[in-house]
Amino acid sequence: MRRRDFVKGIAVTAVAWPLAARAQQPSAVRRVGVLMNLLSNDPEGQVRLTTFTQALSKLGWTESRNLHTDIRWAAGDPNLYRHYAEELVALNPEVILASASPSVIALQRITSSVPIVFTNVIDPVGAGFISTLARPGGNTTGFTNFEYSISGKWLDLLREFAPNIKRVAVFRDPTTPDGIGQFAAIQSTASSSGMELSAFDLRDASAIERALAAFSREPNGGVIITGSGGAIKYRELIVSLMTQYRLPNVYPFRYFTAIGGLASYGPNTTDPFAQAASYVDRILKGEKPADLPVQAPTKYELIINLKTAKTIGPTIPQSLQASADEVIE
Repeated sequence: MRRRDFVKGIAVTAVAWPLAARAQQPSAVRRVGVLMNLLSNDPEGQVRLTTFTQALSKLGWTESRNLHTDIRWAAGDPNLYRHYAEELVALNPEVILASASPSVIALQRITSSVPIVFTNVIDPVGAGFISTLARPGGNTTGFTNFEYSISGKWLDLLREFAPNIKRVAVFRDPTTPDGIGQFAAIQSTASSSGMELSAFDLRDASAIERALAAFSREPNGGVIITGSGGAIKYRELIVSLMTQYRLPNVYPFRYFTAIGGLASYGPNTTDPFAQAASYVDRILKGEKPADLPVQAPTKYELIINLKTAKTIGPTIPQSLQASADEVIE
């Protein structure tokens, strides 16, 4: 081999080797945004976030190694949803996890290109978030927590363990599609039963206190708390007031019953965050949210708190106890 060719070969190898070495290095750190609908110190919110991050870790995404996560907590505040949505999008994430409808609404107003994976949304088609469940289209997909028809079952459940009830107070968020749809489903069920419904907002603690105090002055009343950020934020206050006024009550999720609510019927609230991690993983690997179908829960849980029942009065039928997924004593 001539000396000139030999030197040239060494030079080519010297250039190629760093390129090959770099190709074998770990991939760049990927950026993911998270917009939560709760307070940062809310135990339920922390469990949901931990479930999400642990599921990502099992899929190979580890914080500070190949993943950077920007987390914002909107705490049910419309102004914070808007502010944090703008802030997260400005950080140029490759995908954003959006917890609950207000998070999705805020994010979709800011971006139509950054992929969004939602959880805890009831009717994404009706809300205009996606085109269809099977083919969402656009930049948004995710996991629903229940259909509106479940809301009617809360009224049926309330009547089953408190058959003397004639009046029902429904607490909901009237500013979101979810709040409107849940109340409509309860209205539909109540129309054939002669129940008198009253709607109350979940906007702040003082309004909730005033509403329950006034409602409790008349007999034969019961209460339904629908799914919303306000219900979660003020859940300890709500549950304590139900006990104080001895009002039969039904909730959409277990964590209400665990702290003293009478009964709940709804899906597991942490599983969707593990499922959302799988969609985030697929999007980071190149799939598009438009092609990932929206998925619904496959199981709903009936939880009854017998200790609370003994405190506030209604006798829970044995048949209902036997059919419950969990009885808290």
